[in-house]
Amino acid sequence: MPLPRFGRLAPDRQAAILGVARAHFAAEGPETASYNKIIEASGISKSAVYQYFDGREDLLGAVLAGVRDRLLTALGPWREAHDPQEFWEQLARGARGLREHLVAHPDDLALVPAATTRAGAEADPWFEAVLADGRRLGVIRADVDPDLLLAATVAVFRAADGWAVQALQEGRPVDLDRQPWTLLAGLWGSPLPPGITP
Repeated sequence: MPLPRFGRLAPDRQAAILGVARAHFAAEGPETASYNKIIEASGISKSAVYQYFDGREDLLGAVLAGVRDRLLTALGPWREAHDPQEFWEQLARGARGLREHLVAHPDDLALVPAATTRAGAEADPWFEAVLADGRRLGVIRADVDPDLLLAATVAVFRAADGWAVQALQEGRPVDLDRQPWTLLAGLWGSPLPPGITP
C-alpha cells in the first residue's frame, strides 16, 4: 500500500500516477511491467517514487486494490432480499454492472485475474452477505459448513471471472449470461428461477 506521503498528494495527482501504473500493468502484465518505465511515464523522479511506495510490489498492490474497489462498486453493495426472486435479480444486476464496467474499462478487465487472486479477505464481506441472505431465504443450502461454502463460492466466482475475462478479451461468443450462474446454483443446491439472466 502507498506510504503516507502519497496520501498527501492532490487526489488528481494520485489518480494520474495510479492510472499510468494501471495502464502499464494491464498492457505488459502485472508480473512483467517495468517499474522504471512506469516511473518515467508518471513524470516523477526515482527518489520521489520511493517516498510514495516501498517498491514495485507496493505500487502494484495499490493498483490492484483500486481495481478491486471498482469491481465491488460495479457489483454494488449486497442488500437483504425479500424473497428468492429478488435475491437472484440482485445477483443478476450486479453481474450486469460488473460486465458493463469491465467492457468500458479494459485496463481493469486485464487486471481482474491478478486483482481477484490477491484479494484475500477484502471481498469476503460481500460474499458472506450473499451467502447469509441466500441461506436465510432457503436459496442456498444449509447442509455444508458456512466456511467451506464461502471458500467454494469464492473459488467458483474466481474461476468464472477468469473464464469470462478470457472470453471478453478474445471477443468469443460465450454464454456469459447462464453458464457461471448455473454452476453457482448447482453448488448452492438451488435451481435458477425462470427469467433470470445476469
